[in-house]
Formats: sequence, structure tokens, C-alpha cells
Amino acid sequence: MNWTDSKPYKDRLKSARKKTGLDCSMVVASGFINNIKITAVASDFDFMGASIGAAEGEAFLFAAQHAIENKQPLLVVSCGGGAKMQESLISLSQLTRTTLAINELKSAGLPYFVLLTDPTAGGITASYAMLGDIHLAEPGALIAFAGARVIQGTVKEELPEGFQKSEYLEKTGFVDLIVERKDLAEKIGTLLSILLKKNSDISAEENETSENTQQLSKVAS
Repeated sequence: MNWTDSKPYKDRLKSARKKTGLDCSMVVASGFINNIKITAVASDFDFMGASIGAAEGEAFLFAAQHAIENKQPLLVVSCGGGAKMQESLISLSQLTRTTLAINELKSAGLPYFVLLTDPTAGGITASYAMLGDIHLAEPGALIAFAGARVIQGTVKEELPEGFQKSEYLEKTGFVDLIVERKDLAEKIGTLLSILLKKNSDISAEENETSENTQQLSKVAS
């Protein structure tokens, strides 16, 4: 790509790891939402804008494999601006890898939920963030592929106000439901109960929940 960063990639990684305490921008966890055992993976925007690289791809694949092996739904909390320019084609290949992992998850008959947060853009939107069985979004979240000015310059038309916000995407069918953060656990739990055809009380007995119910315990990052 003949592209040079203004700061060595190793230095950026070192700085991001010190700032966040993470090895990469994705954290994988397993726990309960409303007594239903799930696997979850979330991105931290403070780690280089939550951009995707090889490490993030491995984290996502680990989460998908963990969900399949343990017969659990997978919840992805999306955030970030897309591919890591520093990793070039290695980064872009993660879009394909995550898509294949999602296909394996769905082939196993397991629900795949995506929670779109602010901002979700670029290659993230073009891959795993838009492949969910159900797409939830937080209010006012920016969800896009390219920037508004780029799109407007390409189509040469005036764009609708707020057309890249979650509320507009709900109207146009890209987002199924907008949920405030305080209501997410209850809403996701209800939807999972319906999809899994499980009574929450039975699920609680099967999983022998404890005081860790509704809390995610970190298993990988």
C-alpha cells in the first residue's frame, strides 16, 4: 500500500496496552444474562480506536469457537473504525475470518447477537457487525461504512439528517431495536429466551447460577 505511519506500530501497541491493560482491543468473556449462559466479545475504543488486526481476529475466532463448543449464544459488542492500516492485508483478511466463524456458529444453530455502539464503522460494519440474527443499538450511535462527506461527495446529493445514526438505521431496517444501556441485560435475556425456547427458571437450574449471574467473567483477551 506504500503507506507509512507517523509513529512505529510497535510503539502504538505498547502505548495502547499500557493505557488499557489489554493485549488487543477485544475482550472475550463467558457468563450469564438473565440466567442464560452466553459467550461475549467486546471492543475497547481506547485501544487504537478498536481497529481490527490479527490479534482481534484471533480473539473473535476464540469467542465463536468457545460458543460452539459450549453450545452458547454469542453476543458481540461492536465498536471501532475498521481495519488496522498498519497490518495492511493481514487486517483486511480478518473480515473474512470473522464472517466464516459466524457461519460456523449459525450452522451449529446458535444465536448471534450484535450490539452496535458508538462508533461502529468501516470494515467492522462491513463484516461481523451486520451479520447478526438480531441487531441491537444504543441510542445515538454512529453506525456507518464510509464517512458522510465521502458519501455525499460520491453521490452528489444532499443526505438525510442523521442518516448514519442508530435511530435512522432502525427506520430503514438495518437495526432491529434501540435499547438504552440500563435495559440491555433484560432485553437481551428476553430475546435469548425466545430464540432458545428456554424458560429462564429451567435455564438457571441447568447452569447452577450463583452470585455471578448477569456478570461476565473474563476468560480471554
